[in-house]
Amino acid sequence: MSIDKTQALILNKRDIRETSIIIDFYSREFGKLSGLLKGIRAEPHKFASNLEPFSLNEIIFYRKTRSSIHLVSQADKLSDFSAIRSSIEKTTQAGFMMEMIASIMQPEDKNEEVFDLALASLKEMETNYNPSKIATIFKIKMLNLSGFKPHFDSCVSCSETINGQAKFSLSMGGLLCPRCMQKDPSSRSIFRGTIATVLHIERNAFSASLNLGMNPQIKKELDLILNSFLSFHLGRELKSQKLMNKLEVAV
Repeated sequence: MSIDKTQALILNKRDIRETSIIIDFYSREFGKLSGLLKGIRAEPHKFASNLEPFSLNEIIFYRKTRSSIHLVSQADKLSDFSAIRSSIEKTTQAGFMMEMIASIMQPEDKNEEVFDLALASLKEMETNYNPSKIATIFKIKMLNLSGFKPHFDSCVSCSETINGQAKFSLSMGGLLCPRCMQKDPSSRSIFRGTIATVLHIERNAFSASLNLGMNPQIKKELDLILNSFLSFHLGRELKSQKLMNKLEVAV
C-alpha cells in the first residue's frame, strides 16, 4: 500500500456507516478515484476541509492494490469556489460538470486535460456572468477529451465531409450526410451554425472559446443535442440536468 498526494476536485460524497464518508474525486495525476475518510462525521476537525462537491483539495491517501476504495488520511481545502456557491444557477452548473466527469470517466483513467478543463471552468464561472455558456463549452470539450463525443467532423456513416445539409442521428452518434439520412428516420435537422460552433470549440483552447459568439437559437440547439446524446448513451438523464431543467421552467 503506497501513500500519494494530489490536488483533486470533489465529484461527490456519500455517508457510510455512522461516522465515515466516501468521496469520489478527480485528480490530475491519477484520474478518478474513490476514498474512505474514517470518522470525519464524528470528528470533522480531523480534516481541514468539508469536502463539498466541486471544491479543490489537496488529498493524501493510501492506495490499496486490492480495492477500488482507497484510504484518505488528510484533506486540505485549497478553494471551495465560494462565489459559485452564492448563486443557485452557478452551483447547479458546477454540479453538472462534476456529475458529467463522474459519469463519463473511468476509474484511474488519467487525463490531465480533463482536470485542467474542469478547474479552468470553475475559475471562470466564479467571475463570469454567463455560467450556462461556460457549461456548454465544458460539455463540448469534455466529450471531445474523453473520446465519448458525438461525431461532428464528417458523416458518421460513410465518413464523407459534410459541406451542406446534414442531420444529427442520436442512435448513431453523429451527423448524417444527405445520402445517409435514410439510415436513421428519426434523425433531426441541425443548423450549420451549430455544427460550426461545436467544431470551433473542439479545435480551440478553452479561453478562445469563451470569446465565441453564441446566439440563443444555436445555444438552445446545442444543449438539446448534447443533453440528449448524454442521456441516450449513458442510459439515464443526469440528476443535475433534471434540476437545471426545473430551474429553467421556474424562470
